Amino acid sequence: MAVIHRTTLTPGKLELLAPWLPTRPWYVGTGREPELTKAGGFRLDDPEGEVGIEFMVVTDTSGETPLSYHVPLTYRGAPLDGAEQGLVGTLEHGVLGTRWVYDGTHDPVLVAQLLSFLQGRAEAQAQSVSDTPDPSVARHFTGDGLSAEVASLTVDDDGDDDGQRGTTVVVGTVAGSLTLQVTRVLSPEPEPEQRTPGTGTTEALGHVTAGWRLPDGSEGRAPFVLLSDTVR
Repeated sequence: MAVIHRTTLTPGKLELLAPWLPTRPWYVGTGREPELTKAGGFRLDDPEGEVGIEFMVVTDTSGETPLSYHVPLTYRGAPLDGAEQGLVGTLEHGVLGTRWVYDGTHDPVLVAQLLSFLQGRAEAQAQSVSDTPDPSVARHFTGDGLSAEVASLTVDDDGDDDGQRGTTVVVGTVAGSLTLQVTRVLSPEPEPEQRTPGTGTTEALGHVTAGWRLPDGSEGRAPFVLLSDTVR
């Protein structure tokens, strides 16, 4: 299980994200610097114990209407080869030293563990407490027999101008190709429709749903990730 260290981070995570978020095509610009607060999230464990995996929600209050963003992150002790465009930045950890922080959609360790969680082979963990499962993070999966071994990743950031709110990750596995649609701009919404096995329809094979704190103190819930067959 991942250990959550009570120590200093320089810069802090929100300080690291503030200049990075406006560079993303799915960020809704306000004309001002982001004013971020942490609003929720959860973690997954790396079986090798080398990579920190966090699914963070931050709320930006710099505009007239607060907006919450889902930001999957990985924390590494060395640069990840070939993932330069996914680098958010570096920070100094009071215990672990320099950590390279990546947009997790570019990191095969996060993607593999996300697929493992969808398949019920990994367990969501509390965001800020060591060795504590988070049962509020729900998964639904209908793709029995799909492999979670990641062979390749292709990441596409969809801009707001075409109505998209997320990042599409095409995952090459040993059993074929899958698509993960990572929601970035969060708003409370119902559970997505699921594919009925054998019908040949294209609805989601699975999804991950989690909650976050809304500005009024209540909880919002929505799909953070949708899994589907890759359309060719």
